[in-house]
Amino acid sequence: MAVLRVRGFGLPDGEPVDLYADGDRWTSDPVPGAELVAEGWILPGLVDAHTHPGAEAPGQPLDAGVLKADLQAHLDSGVTLIRAPGLAGDPPDWFGQAEDSPRAFHAGPWIAQHGQFMDGWGRRPEHADLPAVAAEQAARTGWAKVVIDWKLSDPVVPVDVLREAVRQVHAVGGRLAVHSQHSAGGAVAVEAGVDSIEHGMGLDPALLPRMAAQGTALTPTLAAITGALAQINADPERSKRSWYAPGASAHAGLTAAAVEAGVTVLAGTDTRPHGGIALEIRSLVAAGLSPHTALAAASWSARAYLGLPGLVDGAPADAVVFDADPRTDLSQLDKPQAVIIRGRRRA
Repeated sequence: MAVLRVRGFGLPDGEPVDLYADGDRWTSDPVPGAELVAEGWILPGLVDAHTHPGAEAPGQPLDAGVLKADLQAHLDSGVTLIRAPGLAGDPPDWFGQAEDSPRAFHAGPWIAQHGQFMDGWGRRPEHADLPAVAAEQAARTGWAKVVIDWKLSDPVVPVDVLREAVRQVHAVGGRLAVHSQHSAGGAVAVEAGVDSIEHGMGLDPALLPRMAAQGTALTPTLAAITGALAQINADPERSKRSWYAPGASAHAGLTAAAVEAGVTVLAGTDTRPHGGIALEIRSLVAAGLSPHTALAAASWSARAYLGLPGLVDGAPADAVVFDADPRTDLSQLDKPQAVIIRGRRRA
């Protein structure tokens, strides 16, 4: 395999970089005969930290063909790393490993309470068994995902159950993500010390300093939430009756406040079609984040949170290259000059 070379200005610091793909790892040591495949503004690959590839509609089973197409859409958008906090089933062995797909972390099928979540998806253990189920999943894949609240009238997972799930997941070296879209669920998640809160709609801003102190990340899936809000608000009567509207209306402000409080904010798209990370980055900017911070949530900060380094010697040989600095021209996100994955340029 030919050795690839990229050079230009590397983010986050914007300093000149000149990197060679030594197999699946970057090196700054020159390699004779290396092929210069891209030159411009270089990010260590984009990250979608909340995506559910592989099923065409809620409740449908995981389909390998759909999964491949979804992962290709991510790569086309410059995403070289995904986290799937919930899948429609256990993925095939090639998931996250294939040469032409992003690297991937996943939490297996969702874990929910009886009578909650999407019919046909997830596991619904008794409360007494939930911590062990989460720990078994995390031991296999590194992550587990618990749906701790659902409809407004539904009971929230008890804090002692969730705290024990955190303890058992951490004991096997894993991390626990939770779905929360109500204030009661957010309070339980923070009290239990989960690793990440997904969506977080309705979260009490007073809890943000504690989240920052204990390392609980927030993946606000902002574009998905505000997009649904726009549909609800199109019907004034529906908006007036909706439990969703108040939390969704405050969600952009909550996201900006989380950054201000020092919470790790991760960019995630949540919905179909896949490959929409640019929209999420723009939504974060519209919420008040600087373009630098919004890009960090979708690149170097998210990679660091997931345990992968950026554009340094020994790091995975992934990158997305743009003609100009995307921090000053967000339209660059729509047209990557090159996407490098595992030391290969995507055709």
